[in-house]
Amino acid sequence: MTEQFTHSAAPARPLLAAGVVAGPLYVVAGLAQAFTREGFDLARHSWSLLANGDLGWIQTANFVVTGLLTIACAAGLRGALTPGRGARWAPLLVGAFGVSLIGAAVFKADPTMGFPAGTPEGPGVVTMSGIGHLVVGAVGFLCMIAASYVVASRFSREGRKGWAVYSRVTGTLFLGSFLGIASGGGAAWTNILFIVGILAIWSWLSLLSLSLSRNPV
Repeated sequence: MTEQFTHSAAPARPLLAAGVVAGPLYVVAGLAQAFTREGFDLARHSWSLLANGDLGWIQTANFVVTGLLTIACAAGLRGALTPGRGARWAPLLVGAFGVSLIGAAVFKADPTMGFPAGTPEGPGVVTMSGIGHLVVGAVGFLCMIAASYVVASRFSREGRKGWAVYSRVTGTLFLGSFLGIASGGGAAWTNILFIVGILAIWSWLSLLSLSLSRNPV
């Protein structure tokens, strides 16, 4: 097993490094905008809304760059997890999440709830772009949830109980936060919970990528 990992994972290490970087980049870029953009409120507005307005190109670029890094990470996961359970599906699911981030840049979220500045309060007008954004986002989130469970199954089978539990807890937390924001009608607690879920799933991907780049599986 170790020899196989050494052969397949060595070329994957630069790709896994992309997975280490993707989450922190997305979070730091998102929070920097959240705290500096006029009228933005973390308790009321989703990060996707940052793609609107004169400075919206920053969040759009954030989606694209982190999406490409996540796709590269998926390729690294393929090399690091081969052979064994999840070697096919975990990379595919993570890669689909990366594609969904690029899709989120293509299909911009509709302005709403007073953001960007000057937008009327309330839900606002729903456009095809906004619907597309919601669809690609939902697909991407569900893929990452599934990926965490696939990886948990892999580690559980190999006796790596800590990683198995961590992966399941992260996936469950992210699932709960996603269901909350999907059904909470814009309540502040659902937005805050979703931020927690986003931080958790990106941290998981970063730590997983770091772990696989250093340790055989």
